[in-house]
Amino acid sequence: MSSKNISIQIFGIKTPIIREGDDIVQILETALEEAGLVPVEGDIFVLAESAVGTAERRVVKLESVTPGERAKVLGEKYEIDPREMELVLQECDEIFGGVPGAALTITKGVLAPNAGIDASNAPEGHVILLPKDPRKSSEKIRKELEQRYSCKLGVIIGDSRTQPLRLGCSGIALGVSGFVPVEDARGTNDIYGKALRITYKAVADNLVSAAELLMGEAGERVPCVLIRGAPVNMVNESLDVPTIPMEGCMYFGNIIRSMTGDKGRGKKE
Repeated sequence: MSSKNISIQIFGIKTPIIREGDDIVQILETALEEAGLVPVEGDIFVLAESAVGTAERRVVKLESVTPGERAKVLGEKYEIDPREMELVLQECDEIFGGVPGAALTITKGVLAPNAGIDASNAPEGHVILLPKDPRKSSEKIRKELEQRYSCKLGVIIGDSRTQPLRLGCSGIALGVSGFVPVEDARGTNDIYGKALRITYKAVADNLVSAAELLMGEAGERVPCVLIRGAPVNMVNESLDVPTIPMEGCMYFGNIIRSMTGDKGRGKKE
């Protein structure tokens, strides 16, 4: 797609507080009507993972969790409620360490503090887990929205993450449906005609970052952002967001090698 004369519009969709078991598409339909917005071909919906997780009943009352011995030890080490730490251990693929208040994990193939578990925007004494399968969730929501509005749409379930050595959060896509989430830019030329050799465009992550400007991190009650005019490649399917192995990651791979004397992956926490 040509990059000439591209104009992107971003609309924050304010909703009532989303509760467990709510029909998120119905809530969006009402909110769009109240905002005077009608989705058109190519629009992208970015949904907060906490809103989707809540609607999918992924809310856990901490009183119902019995922490094991490992959760107690790690909870004390990283200053995390041991009940929440127990959930972190249950949800994550691996845990590597942490800082006060956050354990560093690999969860659903990506780096995530505390396995992506969200205590903000959760009822008192509760936490919200990530959607069980963000890709399937995004596909289900996309198909229902397309059926209601009779046009091709894209859906992202997004979250916020800190970047290494940077203060503040940017966006990351957990589940994507309806467009290509990462585009291969290798072989295209830069402004001097040199061919790019390793560049991929993180389209979905960049759209989540844009949406985060309106979603916020606190009580804004904007769990959805509609992006219009984004230069994306629409497809009629859900695609996994590509990941790379830790050894091939420029950041993580080098950190592991420096910690293990270049002998391979370090031990889990």
